[in-house]
Amino acid sequence: MSLRMALLGLLTVSGPSSGYDLTKLFERSVNHVWQARHSQIYPELNKMAAGGLVVIEEEGPRGRKTYAVTEEGSRLLREWLLSAGPSRSIRDELALRAFLLPTLEPEEAVIALRDAARICEAKLAELEEIWRTKTQAGKGNFGRYALDLGMRQTRMFRDWARETAEEIERSIRS
Repeated sequence: MSLRMALLGLLTVSGPSSGYDLTKLFERSVNHVWQARHSQIYPELNKMAAGGLVVIEEEGPRGRKTYAVTEEGSRLLREWLLSAGPSRSIRDELALRAFLLPTLEPEEAVIALRDAARICEAKLAELEEIWRTKTQAGKGNFGRYALDLGMRQTRMFRDWARETAEEIERSIRS
């Protein structure tokens, strides 16, 4: 469902687009929060067209199709955005790693946590650069709120990894 909503949102913001254009736009924007490959995007666009959520506005050479959101697609996106909230079925690899951390030797856990903190630091630098570029270019709010959320989550996880590594190191010394 979320891939469908992401594609409806991208089409709403970008206007009529081909599957190729949507894949490239996806890679530059939504991919930071929801991953999908072109092998997932094209079949989903076909399902959305069959379901009346998008319409094929134009067909070009080599089967290139240009998709646009229908009224039904706009209604579904709006309904989804205004619904009570996201699904609570969570699949969070970082949380799973945190849960299973005690299966490692304490020294290994510290190494893993320090590595995680370094990865977060690099990711945060990447997100902050996107933020600077977006702000300087005056590109509006599309993606801005998700980018802010991503930076906050990355800082939180980085800080948690550092603090947990320090806690484990203290317990090793005791």
